[in-house]
Amino acid sequence: MNWMDLTLGEFQAHLASDDATPGGGTAAAIALGQAAALTEMVAGLTLGKEKWQSGWTAAETARKVAVRIMVRSGELANEDSEAFDSVVAGFKMPKSNEEEKDARRQSIRLATLRAAEVPLSTSQHGMELLNVLSDLATDGNANAASDVGVASLLASAAVKGALFNVDINVASLPDEMAQQVIDQCSGMREECSRVSRLVMHAVHDRINS
Repeated sequence: MNWMDLTLGEFQAHLASDDATPGGGTAAAIALGQAAALTEMVAGLTLGKEKWQSGWTAAETARKVAVRIMVRSGELANEDSEAFDSVVAGFKMPKSNEEEKDARRQSIRLATLRAAEVPLSTSQHGMELLNVLSDLATDGNANAASDVGVASLLASAAVKGALFNVDINVASLPDEMAQQVIDQCSGMREECSRVSRLVMHAVHDRINS
């Protein structure tokens, strides 16, 4: 199913159901898309407005990143569900002899690796978006500073939420398969918190100035 074809209410109903998908990884990707949409909105409220000319460069940079990530986030939402469905399908494979057991084990491992790689990509895109928000908060349309703050919180939730999904999947992988993913996650939570704080400070300063 393409989650992006649903209304918000329909998606939330699926998310609230007891079906295995969509789950937290898909929700994290959707949060990333909302963060990107807000970012594009603020950029649009800044570009071409003479009063906010000092923020045009930051807004154009943020807009380019946001437009791309808004599309990619929808793809990641679908890919996350598809990846987990593949894990479930692997567990349903026959295991009546050693050959079938080996094939089943390999299928589960590859599907689980994919189920870790997709949220890893979500978290990486979330970091990319976060990194353009501080300048937008500082120099963009001041009337939309709060929207930059919400975008930052959503992007941070996407990063950290997606990393939970990375963790739970790599935990069941052999070390040699898990390590390639773990290496790419190193320090990302801390960096996310650091950048998010910078954006929050910039937002608060802009609102209170």
